Amino acid sequence: MNQQEQQSASIASLQPRSLKYLTTYLQTLVRTRLWLQVLVGMVLGIGVGIVLGPSVGWLPAQTAATVSDWLAFPGKLFLALIQMIVIPLVFASIIRGLAATEDLEQLRKMGARVVLFFIVTTAVAIVIGLTVASVIKPGTFVDSQVLQNALISAPVSLDHTPSEAMNLKELPQKIITLLPANPLNSMVESNMLQVVIFAMVIGVALVMMVPAQAKPLLDLMGSLQEVCMMVVRWAMLLAPVAVFGLLAQLTAKLGLGALLGMAVYVGTVLLGLLIMFVIYLVIIYIVARQRPLAFISSVREVLLLAFSTSSSAAVMPLSIKTAESALNVRPSVSQFVIPLGATINMNGTALYQGVAAIFLAQIYGVDIGLGGMALIVLTAVGASIGAPATPGVGIVILSMVLSTVGIPPAGIALIMGVDRILDMSRTAINVSGDLVTAKLMDVWVGGKLSHHEEIAGEETLERIREQTGEDVIAVEPSTDS
Repeated sequence: MNQQEQQSASIASLQPRSLKYLTTYLQTLVRTRLWLQVLVGMVLGIGVGIVLGPSVGWLPAQTAATVSDWLAFPGKLFLALIQMIVIPLVFASIIRGLAATEDLEQLRKMGARVVLFFIVTTAVAIVIGLTVASVIKPGTFVDSQVLQNALISAPVSLDHTPSEAMNLKELPQKIITLLPANPLNSMVESNMLQVVIFAMVIGVALVMMVPAQAKPLLDLMGSLQEVCMMVVRWAMLLAPVAVFGLLAQLTAKLGLGALLGMAVYVGTVLLGLLIMFVIYLVIIYIVARQRPLAFISSVREVLLLAFSTSSSAAVMPLSIKTAESALNVRPSVSQFVIPLGATINMNGTALYQGVAAIFLAQIYGVDIGLGGMALIVLTAVGASIGAPATPGVGIVILSMVLSTVGIPPAGIALIMGVDRILDMSRTAINVSGDLVTAKLMDVWVGGKLSHHEEIAGEETLERIREQTGEDVIAVEPSTDS
């Protein structure tokens, strides 16, 4: 065998267990309608916040602030748990997803097309956000003075150094810095793009190694996935209470008047997200000939769960299972595209940043012009790709986007009161983008085996796992010429 044949044999020799087999608890959350519990928590949280806040004033301001802080404690714990497990979960899933691909040729074709598609659709999403916000002008529907007064009582602290325009001669060095000199430091700093690149390097190295040497690390990554999903399970117990507490705290601080004044802004973001979703439906109809209503029916459960959790990483197992069982995507495609998309496909988040930037520019009277919009597109694409798939990360990215066009990042405090609703909505769009991409790659790239043959092979391997207790199954490569 030549070197390429040996590498192809190596990648086909080890078969790690799919992340989709960890969906049991997530499906329980769907059956118990977690999304409805979260919506009830939102309504109750706003109601309690109104009672505690300045609109009603049943409690002294200091007492109300203390009570609302304690109410928000479960929410802060929920966010901390999700943020804690996202990096190890994504890291392990990308490595094992690479090992699940059929052969090196499929991996090469799929990798380039997936990244290109994610970049293009992210740019399209930001342009949609900028266009919708420029047409509707949500900043003209609110009293900017009232909101800026609210800013005094609801400060936000985001460390960010304004970015300077990048010189062309600095580009090679910028590209080199994408490779993490210290991977552990990248994980500590939540530099997800570097983490993804490191995981892909490790994953490709593993599938090219001798299977006996690669198997222990793949087994370890499987254990890490299971640990992370157990933490997700604990976090989901808090989801309805978390949303209740966070909205109660924010409503108590801002008051009902400030929140009602933001209704047009919320509607603008939701309209932009709806347009992006329609574009996805058009794409999947043109490429895969799947009717929009059939697609919505197929992915409904995972989108509702994504809405409930605000984390595309947390619902990865159900996303993979939905792609394979409902959309007929090959396992070798879904197990690579979905984990990668959970990290670098942030279309909903990017669109939200476009709307938020224009909205705050209107509030502060900053004229950013077409040049500023182009800068927003470039900055948001770069910042969104590789952002952690955790609740609230859009707010952090937004501070970088605002600084590039001269909008005070402190203005983020003006929109934090409604960010919980928008965060859940844009996560659902992010996940729908992952599913659409998986289906497109299945059509465009395909594989040597059909969907039915790959599923049958996985079921056979799963029976072997039940008998042997092994997570990664070593399969003898074919010797056919």
